[in-house]
Amino acid sequence: MEVTNRVESRNEYLSFEAFNAARKLIEEIMCVRAGEDVLITADTSSDMRVAELLAGAALGVGAHPVIVRYETRYASAIEPPKPVAGAALGADVWIELQLGYIMHSNAFRAAMERGTRYTCLTGLDVQMLVDTVGRVDYAGVTRLGNRLVELLESASVIRMTSANGMDISAERGDRPIHLRGIPADKPGMSVMLAGQISFNPLEQTQNGTIVFDGAAWPPDENGLIANPITLTVESGVVTDISGQGSDAAIYRNWMASHGDPNMYRVAHWSLGFNPGVTRSTGRIVEDERVFGCVEFGIGTKGAWIGGEPWVAAAHTDGSNVLPSIYCDGVAIEENGKYVHPDLVAICRELGVSGY
Repeated sequence: MEVTNRVESRNEYLSFEAFNAARKLIEEIMCVRAGEDVLITADTSSDMRVAELLAGAALGVGAHPVIVRYETRYASAIEPPKPVAGAALGADVWIELQLGYIMHSNAFRAAMERGTRYTCLTGLDVQMLVDTVGRVDYAGVTRLGNRLVELLESASVIRMTSANGMDISAERGDRPIHLRGIPADKPGMSVMLAGQISFNPLEQTQNGTIVFDGAAWPPDENGLIANPITLTVESGVVTDISGQGSDAAIYRNWMASHGDPNMYRVAHWSLGFNPGVTRSTGRIVEDERVFGCVEFGIGTKGAWIGGEPWVAAAHTDGSNVLPSIYCDGVAIEENGKYVHPDLVAICRELGVSGY
């Protein structure tokens, strides 16, 4: 997977800042309490400084942290080794750090039904922990997210375009718009990193063209995208994948390799707005939250998103970094920059560059 190289091997690098961010994640986002069992899953691709910092922060509030580490699996939404599934089922809080995340698997669903509070932070390294958690004004980002939710909820038809050919629209219908970066304060909650809202419009009304130009993962061979990947969508199903260079061919072949029609179904539309993420890095949790981007998930669709859920062989995500977004024909974002006055005002309050 092509990623932005920023590995810093010295333990003292950002040590104060990373400690503060870990405490914030454990106490304010995952709402860990004394006596709870906290599972941190990692693989051989994980930044173990992050795992250790999170475990220390959990211990600091009187919880019982457990780190489970296993081999890297270069795929998503697949079943983990049985000991990992068992650990997840017994945890009060579960933090995923591994590259091959387990979300959308049967093990994940079993843990959610049992009441485990969960977050997917695949690929989280020290720099990402500091930039996307430690330095972020969560209250301010929540205000921005809530206003975006209100604007989308008020629209009958949502359209997303870009200068490089993206043009897709759909009817929202009665589908909910989910703000993902909220505290995990109730049993069975699945939360994500701040700075994203997700929804899936009525599938049969989703028609047009999606363009990935930031990042796409999986497959592992993509990551950062050198040449845009163009996906034709008809009634919520990807019917063609094209583009110059190797990126589109890699993506197309990987999709076909599963032999699963559900792999081509669009599972969610998402908006990214984490002020700590200013560019794509090849770490999909960051890439989904580049400030002002849009992102689409394809494959397995979780029940939480609304409408009919389905299971596919895997789940893949890709981003477009300079979109325009229209709600019933009125632009709220143009070429990667929010233009609705309410959004602009919040961006200025947050000190976002360019506003």
